[in-house]
Amino acid sequence: MSLLFRDDAYLQEAHAKVVDVTDAGVVLDRSQFYPTGGGQPGDTGRLDWDGGSCVIVDARKGQGQQVMLIPDAGAAWPQVGTEVTQTLDWARRHAHMRVHTALHLLSVVIPLGVTGGQIGAEKGRLDFDMAEPPEDKAALEDALNALIARDLTVSEQWITDAELEANPGLVKTMSVQPPKGAGRVRLVRIGTGKEQIDLQPCGGTHVARTAEIGRVRIGKIENKGRNNRRVNLHLDA
Repeated sequence: MSLLFRDDAYLQEAHAKVVDVTDAGVVLDRSQFYPTGGGQPGDTGRLDWDGGSCVIVDARKGQGQQVMLIPDAGAAWPQVGTEVTQTLDWARRHAHMRVHTALHLLSVVIPLGVTGGQIGAEKGRLDFDMAEPPEDKAALEDALNALIARDLTVSEQWITDAELEANPGLVKTMSVQPPKGAGRVRLVRIGTGKEQIDLQPCGGTHVARTAEIGRVRIGKIENKGRNNRRVNLHLDA
């Protein structure tokens, strides 16, 4: 299966062919829908074909690299072999990209182990291995927005499983390890050369430059147990 969202996170519409239909959903030969994973929700949108259409309410991981598209309850489903046009709910996806990239930057301004995270269309959060909350939330917010305003390039790099094992410092997440076993792992880089500020394994979708995130606000910082603080982040617009 071709994962179009990985090649181009900005692709909003694409043609594909239905290769499988099960009780769980519809599988295409090429998917621009990101499946739920890594704290990022699955994409929504629609499928259109000659004589029919359906709303896609979720996308989930299937077997191997398959992406399972979940049509709305009661909707007509395309049959195997049908040529379809897939269209994303772009506003929602783009918001996920902005929040996801902002959370990478949050892990830069709070350089501690990450114990969990969640991405939404208007806000997201990271949980940190942190005994005490930050003393100055305003300074934290200013530092984060300063990184965003630098308009740094966001790019990717692939390394082998062995290279990742030899560089364990690349992994910031303590609760979930990056997927290994396929022979290679995708890294997301923010900044280039001397301006590089972050490099970590990630399979999600991100904006191309940090300024596209827009201004963000640090929300509530919650106590989630011993040595665990949840930092909430909101898009300002």
